[in-house]
Amino acid sequence: MSKDKKPAAPEQQEEKKEEAAPQENAKEINSEEINSRDIKPEKQTGQKEAGAAQTDKEQKAEKPLAADELAILNDKYLRICAEYDNFRKRSQRERDGLYAEIKAETLKKFLPVYDNLVRALDQPTSDEAYRRGVEMIMSQFNTTMEKLGVSEIESLGCKFDPSLHNAVMHVDDEEKGENEIVEVFQKGFKMGDKVIRFAMVKVAN
Repeated sequence: MSKDKKPAAPEQQEEKKEEAAPQENAKEINSEEINSRDIKPEKQTGQKEAGAAQTDKEQKAEKPLAADELAILNDKYLRICAEYDNFRKRSQRERDGLYAEIKAETLKKFLPVYDNLVRALDQPTSDEAYRRGVEMIMSQFNTTMEKLGVSEIESLGCKFDPSLHNAVMHVDDEEKGENEIVEVFQKGFKMGDKVIRFAMVKVAN
């Protein structure tokens, strides 16, 4: 007959528990070792952060280059603006000069009409209505010329000026001053500083 196994004594049970406890501690140590092995990814993350820092440094190093390019482009822009402004002013001056030239040439075509009106008024006539009519036409002509900026060149009794007068005759007269204009054959006109027609005059001394 087989003998029944006797239950273990309480002291033996406590010894078994103590033997089991070190095994559990070993398991905990193994888990710590595993956790320590998991530190490697953190090192990799640190490397990535270092790489990102280097990239930021490179971008900062590139910023001065971008600032230089911006300064160059800004200088080009200012130069283009200055050139355009000069072109605009030059074009405006050319247009104004061309307009003044065309205006002067057009008004010059009307001066023979003025000369004929002067001759008509110099002729004696007994028809007062006719004379008043010519005087009204002359007055209207002079008013229109003034509105267009045309003025008569002063000549009689003035000193001869080659930039305004055209001397066609010369006479010696002790009663007159040197280079004094004593007679006007044809009146001259100017528009501002531009001479439309020189005055045709006789000069003394």
